[in-house]
Amino acid sequence: MSGEEISKIRNIAIVAHGGAGKTTLTEAMLFDAGATPRLGRVEDGTTVTDFDEDEMKRRMSVSSALAFCEWKGYKLNLIDTPGASIFLSDTRNCLRVVDGALVVVSSVSGVKVQTEKVWAYAEADGLARVIYVNKMDQEQADFSRALEDIRKNLCATATPIQLPIGAQASFAGVIDLLRMKALIYQDERTGKYSEGEIPSDLRPKVEQCRTALVEAVADSDDRLLEKYLEVGVLSYEELKAGLRRAVTGGRIAPVLCGSALKNIGVHSLLDLLTELVPSPADRDPLAGVDPRSGERLIRECRDDAPLSALVFKTLVDPYAGKINLFRVYSGTLSSDSGIYNATKGSKERIGQVVLLRGKNQVPVPAIGAGDLGAVMKLKETGTGDTLCDERNPIVLETVGIPSPIIEYAIMPKTRGDEDKMSVGLHRLREEDPSLQIRRDPQTKEIILAGMGKAHLEIAVDRLKRKFGLEIQMKTPRVPYKETIHGRTEVQGRHKKQTGGHGQYGDCWIRLEPLPRGAGYEFVNQIVGGAIPKQYIPAVEKGVVEAMEEGSLAGYPVVDVRVTLYDGSYHSVDSSEMAFKIAGSLAFKKGILQANPTLLEPIMTVEVMVPDECMGDVIGDLNSKRGRVMGVEAKGKAQIIKAQVPLAEVLEYATQLKAITGDRGDYTVEFSHYDEVPPHLKERVIAELKKAKGE
Repeated sequence: MSGEEISKIRNIAIVAHGGAGKTTLTEAMLFDAGATPRLGRVEDGTTVTDFDEDEMKRRMSVSSALAFCEWKGYKLNLIDTPGASIFLSDTRNCLRVVDGALVVVSSVSGVKVQTEKVWAYAEADGLARVIYVNKMDQEQADFSRALEDIRKNLCATATPIQLPIGAQASFAGVIDLLRMKALIYQDERTGKYSEGEIPSDLRPKVEQCRTALVEAVADSDDRLLEKYLEVGVLSYEELKAGLRRAVTGGRIAPVLCGSALKNIGVHSLLDLLTELVPSPADRDPLAGVDPRSGERLIRECRDDAPLSALVFKTLVDPYAGKINLFRVYSGTLSSDSGIYNATKGSKERIGQVVLLRGKNQVPVPAIGAGDLGAVMKLKETGTGDTLCDERNPIVLETVGIPSPIIEYAIMPKTRGDEDKMSVGLHRLREEDPSLQIRRDPQTKEIILAGMGKAHLEIAVDRLKRKFGLEIQMKTPRVPYKETIHGRTEVQGRHKKQTGGHGQYGDCWIRLEPLPRGAGYEFVNQIVGGAIPKQYIPAVEKGVVEAMEEGSLAGYPVVDVRVTLYDGSYHSVDSSEMAFKIAGSLAFKKGILQANPTLLEPIMTVEVMVPDECMGDVIGDLNSKRGRVMGVEAKGKAQIIKAQVPLAEVLEYATQLKAITGDRGDYTVEFSHYDEVPPHLKERVIAELKKAKGE
């Protein structure tokens, strides 16, 4: 696109808490812009952007979806993002590549916790934000209450540029405070409306809000403020231009209203998005890094600049393969061309580039600077990768992947499907990098980790639907360990006569505890050749193998010093195998005499909660044998840092959601091992032995 055409692009993410009506609003915008012939419904599974089977089944967005439309000479790239906390990583990636956020707030339920989170993301990215108060036609809809909630929890400078005409069953249209016109809609979901005069009963309120709007715009611009103080008025052109600068600079968040379901207020929303949200050309040039030298580079949003594009999402289809969604920041990405993946240092071949409208693809010869598009079947490219010209390489900054908060052990229901499961999980992770897969070296379980139980359940559903895999999920085993408190000296002696060469190995070892976390230490104190040097490594090998299963519940033994200080050998019958067996026997005998005990993993948990939930959360952590390390304020929330046994937080995501009404968030990472309290040890050991037996 030319510079003039780049100025006509609007890249907008539609964000909110789940259930606010993002997908319905996206559908109405596409319909009103003529991009779709009919108005789909979430309940019927007929919307453009909720096309995945999981979304139709659950009636919620589980993945972001891109759709474009044209409106009065502008091209709008709309990204309908998921609002559930378990999918916010996807939303975060989408906010990275847009220039504005359309924040949807329900007039019934107001601002919810996920709305606060995505608002913070948009603010951190310096995005222009426009607020749409939705569901004005529903029972208990209240614009004034929603506005108060917005100002309290999102933005103190949120300023209405529309007011509703009526509410709930009587909601009929909106008043445009910029043009001072009433827009009365037909009740047919067509989006058609007629302009008229403002109802007399609303005039006082309208005049008051109009004055507040003019003053807010004037306060955001010194030149306008000076004129306003002198003259007392601003022209329509001055007001609109000043409002655009204020929105672009994040000084004002304009508030609109309507009903996405009834298609009321959507035409004027489209108008204002094109007028208020900046184009890619209005944003600061993008910075990146030269992968060869580490030098900082700048890319301007021009078609004739060196190519730089960022992959912000990957879709995986078992038949079509991978589809990479990207934003071109500079240059032009053409069909049937070669490209360089600077993140992975590999070359890729571009086939056909396309524009996306949900699952529908529109082939185009090229995608220019500032635009969004997709390409299929790249071999190595994934989410977060930078595509560029090999002669002018650059790596663009990406959003980090959040740490998972919940884990489940998984296994295929059919034996022999392990390899198939591994391939399927790898493909899923290409689509959703917030999923993590690992094999626990101690419990030998395959662990699937993610942002919530529903997140993992959806992943398992997709494995079944896309790859024909039936997967079982269960709570993972806690990787306990064993250690000793006491000190002991024991003999390990292996003697066997078989007619020919016999087997003979004899060693004396001393066991003593090491500080927590020290691991294992083997000390050789053999003097005088009591055991030949060539057999000493075999003794250690036998000890190490014996340490893999302790005496209490069969868990690995740690934090032990083993000292080999005496022994004997036979010139004919001794061998490495005999001394390995002797070392193993000695350790197994000695650990029983050294007061063994059980260790459990302790996790560092950081919980972010609203002030009013802090007491309940601390009480719950205390009930989980947690030790609160401190509390600190972060904005409107409190951060509680505690150390809690892993066994107590395996299901914490669900429990925290219940305690805080889904307003809490947390991270968890391994800290150290500590002894299981004596009053719990016997019960835990009995349960572990029972589980192992089963």
